[in-house]
This record gives sequence, C-alpha cells and structure tokens, in this order.
Amino acid sequence: MKTAGRLFSIPLCFLVLIILYILVCNQLCTQLCWKVCLASGQRRESLWPTVPGPLHFQGYSSVPDGKPLVHRLCRRCALVSSSGQMLGSRWGPEIDETECVLRMNQAPTAGYEADVGHRSTLRMVSHTSVPLLLRNQSYFFQQARDTVYVVWGPGKRMNRDQGGSTYRTLLKVKEMYPGVQLYTLTDHMMAYCDEVFQNETGKNRMKSGSFLSTGWFTMILAMELCEQIVVYGMVSDSYCREKSPPSVPYHYFEKGKMDECHTYLVHEKAPRGAHRFITEKAIFSRWAKKKSIVFTHPSWQSE
Repeated sequence: MKTAGRLFSIPLCFLVLIILYILVCNQLCTQLCWKVCLASGQRRESLWPTVPGPLHFQGYSSVPDGKPLVHRLCRRCALVSSSGQMLGSRWGPEIDETECVLRMNQAPTAGYEADVGHRSTLRMVSHTSVPLLLRNQSYFFQQARDTVYVVWGPGKRMNRDQGGSTYRTLLKVKEMYPGVQLYTLTDHMMAYCDEVFQNETGKNRMKSGSFLSTGWFTMILAMELCEQIVVYGMVSDSYCREKSPPSVPYHYFEKGKMDECHTYLVHEKAPRGAHRFITEKAIFSRWAKKKSIVFTHPSWQSE
C-alpha cells in the first residue's frame, strides 16, 4: 500500500507543478507583453505621431515663458535649402502648395519666389544669423507673422537664467514684436543633437572639432514634425567629389561670394572649427531609408 501511495503521489506532484508553472508563466508573460506593447506604442507615438490636433515638442521652448512648441503634425513638408542649386529651379509654386514649408536662417523669399516660393511655416535660425534677420525686421517679424522662428546656439549665448547675449536680443525682438513666435532649443535638445551626431559618426562632435549646421537642426525637427519630407536644393554626399560639378553659389541670395562645393570640401577637410556638410548629407541619406525623405533638384536616391 505504501508503494502504491508513493507511486500515486509522484504524478500528483508533477500535476501540481505543471499547474503552478502555467499560472506563474501566464502572469509573467502577460506583464511582459504589456510592457513590450506599451514601449512599442510609445516609440511609435514619438516617431510617427498620429494623434489629431496640435502636438507638444518638448525640445523647443518659447521666448520668454519657456512653454513647449505646440504645432500640428504636418503630413508633407518642403525643406528648402539655401543653396545656389535653387537658382533657376522654378520649384516655387510646388513649394508654396506644400502643407508646411521649412526654411533656414535669413534666406529671403522676396525676389526669388519663382524658385523658392514665398510661404514660410518655420525657420530654423543659427545664433549667428539673428543679427542678419534684424537688418530686415519689417520683412521677418512684421510681414511673416505666421512663421515660427526656432533659434539654436551654444549655451553661453542662449542661457536664459544668466542672460546670454543672443537670448537678450530675442527678448528685445519679442518686446518690439509681441506677436512673433520665437522659440529656442532646450539644453536637452542641444545635447541630444550632439548625441545623434556621435552615434551616427562614432566621433564626439566637440573633440572632432565639428560644428553642426543649421540644416542638421532643421532635419532633426522635420523628422518629428513631418510625416513626409521633400528636400529642395540639397546635393548628395558624393556630388562635390565628382570630377566637375557645376559651380553654384553657397547661398542662392549671395551670388559671386562663395562656391558651394569648394566650401563643402574645405569644411570637410578642416581639422577643427568646421561644419561637416558632406558627412551630414551621408547621414541624411541613411535616415531616408527609415523615414519618408525625398531629395529633389538635384534628385538623388538614398544609399
């Protein structure tokens, strides 16, 4: 009888263990699946925001109250380069028909409407270009009232608490033109942009003597703001290394000053204190495989 009882208890123990195993695993798997789905949903929302109505972009804070940038998601954006490639392009009407138009620094539209259009939804502005905007205040801050201005720069110039020189200038602009929409990049966003550069190149931006371009900050914001990005007037990373690329001015509105490819190559080779325009374009090409980014005039495919 004792032997039979022992034999009966063995499968009973196995059965109890199996039931406990199923119950515990079911609970753990449910929790794990919930966390995975939640994390996946959060990633999708941050990269591909589809919620209706305005979105809050925490990396950009308004002058002077520090509130985040609030803007609707743009289904299609035109990112208009300041390059001399835009001269004679005749892309102006198509650019103006685009839902959101992104421009950079002080690039004017007046007199160039046929090639670059006239609408400006957002301008990304370097701290060094703020004085250039002030030279034509009526154009930038009175006529273009619907334009959002986002200014980037180093902490010592943009510091709000200690009154950086560029930030003080922006405060004066806001006092003179209360209706202007002014934002600056937060310290966290500036650090994030450096981190992205290092992740993509394997090089620390500061140690490698590199300056990020306004185009870099514009593309970072565009990837948050836009579902599709159509880039006008940006050449590929191999364009200037071709045997004899046509000569165009560095800026379409500064004819005869600097040649675009010459400027790009000089900066790329400089050991310190230079923009890495060619490197950035190679990175944009890689991003185009994951995000809907189209390069036109000249047209080129991501590699």
